[in-house]
Amino acid sequence: MKLTETRRKELRISVDYTNMTDKYLGDKGISQKTLDSHKKIAKAAHAYVAENRGKDELFMGWTELPYNQDEIVADILETAKNIRKKFEYFVVLGIGGSALGPIMAFNALCHLHYNELPRSKRKGPKFYVEDNVDPVRMKELLDIIDVKKTCFNIISKSGATSETMAQYLIISDLLKKEGVDVKENVIFTTDASRGNLVKISNELGGVKSYVLTDGVGGRFSELSPVGLLPAAVLGIDIKALLKGAAAMDKFCKSPDIYKNPALMCATLQYIAIQDGKNIGVLMPYSDNLRYVSDWFAQLWAESLGKNVTLDGKPCHVGQTPVKALGVTDQHSQVQLYTEGPYDKVVTFLSVGSYKEKSPIPHGCENIPDVSFLGGHTMEKLIQAENVATAYALTKAGRLNYTIFLPEVNEYTLGQLLFLFELQTAYTGAMFNIDTYNQPGVEAGKKATFALLGKPGYELQRRDLAKAASDPDYII
Repeated sequence: MKLTETRRKELRISVDYTNMTDKYLGDKGISQKTLDSHKKIAKAAHAYVAENRGKDELFMGWTELPYNQDEIVADILETAKNIRKKFEYFVVLGIGGSALGPIMAFNALCHLHYNELPRSKRKGPKFYVEDNVDPVRMKELLDIIDVKKTCFNIISKSGATSETMAQYLIISDLLKKEGVDVKENVIFTTDASRGNLVKISNELGGVKSYVLTDGVGGRFSELSPVGLLPAAVLGIDIKALLKGAAAMDKFCKSPDIYKNPALMCATLQYIAIQDGKNIGVLMPYSDNLRYVSDWFAQLWAESLGKNVTLDGKPCHVGQTPVKALGVTDQHSQVQLYTEGPYDKVVTFLSVGSYKEKSPIPHGCENIPDVSFLGGHTMEKLIQAENVATAYALTKAGRLNYTIFLPEVNEYTLGQLLFLFELQTAYTGAMFNIDTYNQPGVEAGKKATFALLGKPGYELQRRDLAKAASDPDYII
C-alpha cells in the first residue's frame, strides 16, 4: 500500500465522543467538569504506559511491535510466498489471542467468502483457524482438507496449551500415517528457547519457527508473528498494518486527553465504569469488522477483569464486553440498549467509504414503503442506520461514542488495533491493576489438568471429586 503524507491524513481514524457528554445526554452524560477532574489520573496512566514501554518483565513488549520487526517481517514475507506456492490449505491451531487475531484480520481484510473463491481469485491457500476442541469440528475440518497439502501453524508460547497440543497430536499422527515428514508441513510460533514446541522441534530435526517474545501476551500478539504470518500468507499487507499501528502510537503521544484519542476513550470508559456502566457494547457497522468485536472482547475482559489492585487491595473491577453487529443487531439487541437498564456504553465502529457501494434500483413505485429506497446505495443505507441508531440511543440518554474509519484496509485496521490496546493499557493503569495477567483463566486450566490426570495435580483432582454435582440438586 502506497502511503503518501496526504493519504495518511485521509486514512486517519478519529473518535467522536459527542454522545458521551451532558450537552447531548443531559444529566445522563459526562460533564466537562467531570472530564477535567480526571485529567490527573489520565496523565498518570499515560506516564505509566510511557515509562514502561517495551519492558518484557511487565508484558509491555507489545508497545514496540510496530518498530522492531523489520527482519522478522522480511522472513515472514518470504515464508508466506513459499507457503502459497506449496500448499492448498493453511490452518492455524491456537486458542485465545492466537486464534482471535488471525480470524479478525482475515475477516477484515479478505473477501468475505474467501475460501469459496476459485484459486485464481484468491491471494493464498484456503484458510481455517481451529480454536476449539469440539471433536465434531476437528473431524469436519479433516473432511474438507488434505493434510498432505496443508501447512499447519501451531501457536503456543509454552507448548503446554492443552487445546492446541491436543490438536497438534491429532495432526502430527495423521501426517505420519500419510508418510509425510511432519516438519515439512508445520510451522511453530512459540518461545525462543523454552517450552514444549522447542523440544518437539528438536526431536523432529528442526521446524520452521517464529518467536513470541516474553513481553507480548496472547491478547496483545496480533501485530507479532502470531498474526503477521497468517496475514502474510493471505496476501495482506503486513507492513501497512504495522505502519497504521505506528501512526496511532504517534497520535497518542500526548498526555492531554483532548489530544490523545486512546487516552480519551480510556478516561470515558473509566468514568462510566465507576458510575456503574459495567457493560461495554462494541457495534461495528461493517461485516468486515464484526470479528474485531471478538478480538476486543478478550483484550478488554482478560485485561480489566481483576479482583485485586497492584498494591494488594480487593477491587473486583472490569466491564463485560458484548458483541453486536450493525445493522443486524438493531433487530435483536438495540431494544434493550435503548429502553433497558442504564448500565452500558455503546462503541460504534463506523466506516466512511466501503469497498463496494451496491446501488439500489428503482422499483415498486406504487409502494412508498419500498420505493423510497430506489436511487440510494447499500452503503448509504447502512451509514444512515448507523447514524439513526446513535441518535436513538442519545435521545434515550444512553452513553455512546463512535470510532470512525475512513475505510477498512491494513493501515486503518493497524490504527484501530493499537488504539484499543493503548486504551486498555491506560484503563488498567487508572484502575491500578495488573492489566497483563489472567489468574482466573489459569485456575480453569489447572482444574482441567487435574481432571485429565496430569501428574502433579493429584490434590486438586481429589478436591474436584469432592465438588462433584450433588444429586439432591439435579432435576
